[in-house]
Amino acid sequence: MIQIDLATLVKRLNPFSKQALEMAASECMSQQASEITVNHVLIQMLAIPRSDLRVIAERADIGTDELRQALTVENYATSRAADSYPSFSPMLVEWLKEAWLLASAEMQQTELRGGILLLALLHTPLRYVPPVAARLLTAINRDQLQQDFAGWTRESAESVVLNADGHVASATADTGDSLLGRYAKNMTDDARQGRLDPVLCRDNEIDLMIDILCRRRKNNPVVVGEAGVGKSALIEGLALRIVDDRVPDKLRDTEIMTLDLGALQAGASVKGEFEKRFKGLMAEVIQSPKPVILFIDEAHTLIGAGNQQGGLDISNLLKPALARGELKTIAATTWSEYKKYFEKDAALSRRFQLVKVSEPTAAEATIILRGLSAVYEQSHGVLIDDEALQAAATLSERYLSGRQLPDKAIDVLDTACARVAINLSSPPKQISALTTQRHQCEAEIRQLERELRIGLRTDTSRLTDVLVQYDETLTELDELETAWRQQQTLVQEIIALRKALLEETVAEDAATVAADERVAETTDDSTVATDEPAAGQPEPEIPPAERLAQLTAELDALHNTQRLVSPHVDKKQIAAVIAEWTGVPLNRLSQNEMSVITDLPQWLGDTIKGQDLAIKHLHKHLLTARADLRRPGRPLGAFLLAGPQWRG
Repeated sequence: MIQIDLATLVKRLNPFSKQALEMAASECMSQQASEITVNHVLIQMLAIPRSDLRVIAERADIGTDELRQALTVENYATSRAADSYPSFSPMLVEWLKEAWLLASAEMQQTELRGGILLLALLHTPLRYVPPVAARLLTAINRDQLQQDFAGWTRESAESVVLNADGHVASATADTGDSLLGRYAKNMTDDARQGRLDPVLCRDNEIDLMIDILCRRRKNNPVVVGEAGVGKSALIEGLALRIVDDRVPDKLRDTEIMTLDLGALQAGASVKGEFEKRFKGLMAEVIQSPKPVILFIDEAHTLIGAGNQQGGLDISNLLKPALARGELKTIAATTWSEYKKYFEKDAALSRRFQLVKVSEPTAAEATIILRGLSAVYEQSHGVLIDDEALQAAATLSERYLSGRQLPDKAIDVLDTACARVAINLSSPPKQISALTTQRHQCEAEIRQLERELRIGLRTDTSRLTDVLVQYDETLTELDELETAWRQQQTLVQEIIALRKALLEETVAEDAATVAADERVAETTDDSTVATDEPAAGQPEPEIPPAERLAQLTAELDALHNTQRLVSPHVDKKQIAAVIAEWTGVPLNRLSQNEMSVITDLPQWLGDTIKGQDLAIKHLHKHLLTARADLRRPGRPLGAFLLAGPQWRG
């Protein structure tokens, strides 16, 4: 017989057969068996739902439980030492060899599946399985199974389909069980399904990426920027352009696949397994009938990821394919990681073209927020006014240090929307705080009354104070709950009227178009169609716009006392979020920065006497800084106040 390497045979097993072999090895380990036999593998195949063996046995009217019991006979006749591992039995190796010869020579299949293994066993069943099991398997007509193999295994989970060239291929390739399907996600498909947010103010960067991707060689952009500036959004914008057919012909019908590094690295603890997976993934991308661009987010975690404990560096696998232009890749990383991994490797940095992503200005961040406002309105069910968008960009830029626009502005806006939506359906935090305070007072009153009752306490002054505090808490809680219900009722009516007005506007636009189409028909008989107004018509109701203005005025009057519920997200909601995050007083956030700087000398002069010259110089430098006459990146001012002690 032709000698075939055992490792090659194991590689030829399809996922179901490989799973059965692994389960058989695990079972032998737990049962202290010295060898993995054909019986072990067949028993595990019977345990897999809709496997070839189960489907064929059911068609031949063979009971799976009866067959399993017959295969279990003398399964564990020998035992091994506790410190050794079970080995493949000689008959198991011969069985795999015969099955592979049958599959490749007669069945034209590229992998070993359960049905092929069973077909090879049926040649000489007594050679591989006990006589009881062999008698049961004689119910299967071997010739019919080989001639109509597809019909016998049509309902199996291991069923096969024909490729375009007529060869038989595994169904797992068509059901997404490929390396790309397991370790990558289709971003272009997300764009088609409408799951991606719009991308604004990044046209120059996206155009630069398209230029790089259309090169013949070294067509791999690396998007570099600080965390939060929107590096991944650039690739999402490219995916949206591909879907909208706004890219060159070279990039049309291209799929952008996002690499899942967590899934790629999971379970790859064996030396070389991680590199093997990545090489297979690269081969699938290169050989894909549809052009594929591989997006590697946080690329620094992949570059050098295999260079641990003697493993192969992934960058050495990437370099040849990147240089030849066979593999199109978009990488994204931060500046610090780019300098650490890419710049130090001259060969790698030449293969990736740098695309700088800088932080947008407050004005650009406002434009980005305007594009995203509809998404957050739909998600939270609230309206967002334009002042809130401007405040989210400007206040987050001014007061939230250590983070980048537009990420921090989006987080502020998202939090404000969530708070407004929560207050529409649940009591605000002021009521929750008073409710907690009421429970605390009740618990203290019970404790004090118990101590007075048993003589542990004689002074009633503390009980009196707590009772007074309890009454005040109840009164304040009742007032707040009443105000909250009033505001909630008004806000719900305001929201309903706004929705009706928006729907009415859409309906009016449609009606206008329809009316224009009927103008020609009504012109000829306009005198006949004129009707006199009917007498006794009921008085018209208040128009929705006027009613909305009345309700808004009532709500503003209630807000002057206590703001509990808001019909939309405004700049006050944004300022409240910033104030809680930073600790800056809310009144300072609401002030105009220019007016504060202008009135600074007067305010300081009222507080500090005899230091007019120092105040004048401070004010002059702050005005210069506010006019942007300083070098970029410099602070507003650095002052050294020198003089004798006790001068202030």
